[in-house]
Amino acid sequence: MTDHESILPLGKATIYKSEYDPQLLCPFPRQIKRDVIGVTGDLPFGGYDIWNAFELSWLNQKGKPIVAMGEFHIPCESLNLIESKSFKLYLNSFNQTRFADFDQVEEQMLRDLSAAAGAKVRVRLLDGDQFVTEQIQTFPGICIDGLDIVVDEYSLDPALLENSTDPQQQVEEELYSHLLKSNCLVTNQPDWGTVLIRYQGNKIDPEALLRYLISFRQHSEFHEQCVERIFVDLMRYCKPEKLTVYARYTRRGGLDINPFRSNFENRIANLRLARQ
Repeated sequence: MTDHESILPLGKATIYKSEYDPQLLCPFPRQIKRDVIGVTGDLPFGGYDIWNAFELSWLNQKGKPIVAMGEFHIPCESLNLIESKSFKLYLNSFNQTRFADFDQVEEQMLRDLSAAAGAKVRVRLLDGDQFVTEQIQTFPGICIDGLDIVVDEYSLDPALLENSTDPQQQVEEELYSHLLKSNCLVTNQPDWGTVLIRYQGNKIDPEALLRYLISFRQHSEFHEQCVERIFVDLMRYCKPEKLTVYARYTRRGGLDINPFRSNFENRIANLRLARQ
């Protein structure tokens, strides 16, 4: 465990504050983990991390509770990601704090999260009347989970992608899998996700891709780093002309984290999947 990891609140006994406290946010430098996967200098991708908050509340000026849902976009160019437990603790600190209206809460969160991330964060709050607009959806493309493959590798192995492309077939393709599982870097608890691979270039063998994704099963990394690793490994071994990697992770503590990285798309839909 690095010095930065040792100060994270994740996995430690915690006092849950119910009065507003922006100091609860714990930023973590992105570059520390990017060095591990060889991402230095200019980023080979753009994108952002979509966080959805389902346990969000505060008091109005008369002391009546307000409940909301929150959507937060943290750009991948930001100096820091925000550690997930600290994000939850920060949101909990709004519970017994009075605010004038939604705009005031939104503006406060924008200031606090942008300061912690080191870049402007997008904040969108939804009131109870808007909850019905948040529908369950599915990824586009082909699910590769039905492939009848033999699997005997559960430790991360990027070499599973070696020689996995067919230069005789040029395709534009969308493939996705629900079988992505990794473990929390600090607590070793499982992180469950669905990942979309959208690419243009030499056709990628879906069996090789599925074995590679399954090889994350006993690997420990942050959600954001897993997605960036998948992007880097696919570029290294498969060399697509265009590539998007987008993962939707199941929620923990009322928060889900959904990293999106691409070298050709600027925006992605916040698609809430059934497991979320």
